[in-house]
Amino acid sequence: MSRARDVVEVVAKALAGRPNEVRVTEGDRRGTTVVQLAMAPGELGRVIGRQGRTVTALRTLASIAGEKDGKTVTLEIRDGKP
Repeated sequence: MSRARDVVEVVAKALAGRPNEVRVTEGDRRGTTVVQLAMAPGELGRVIGRQGRTVTALRTLASIAGEKDGKTVTLEIRDGKP
């Protein structure tokens, strides 16, 4: 597990109404680490936030955590299980 995945998982579980349904997976795509966040249907609004500010901050945190591991990180958010 990378730092970026850990950061996304901790923050998403803290924001979620049903933290046990938060799923975070990690993979590589063309040299970029892709962290995918899946939440229970209807929970995405909590992570996206008003005008997308919360998700923007979460993407920034994931990117910075990835830089510490020497990786480029992208965060994808999905509604439902991955």
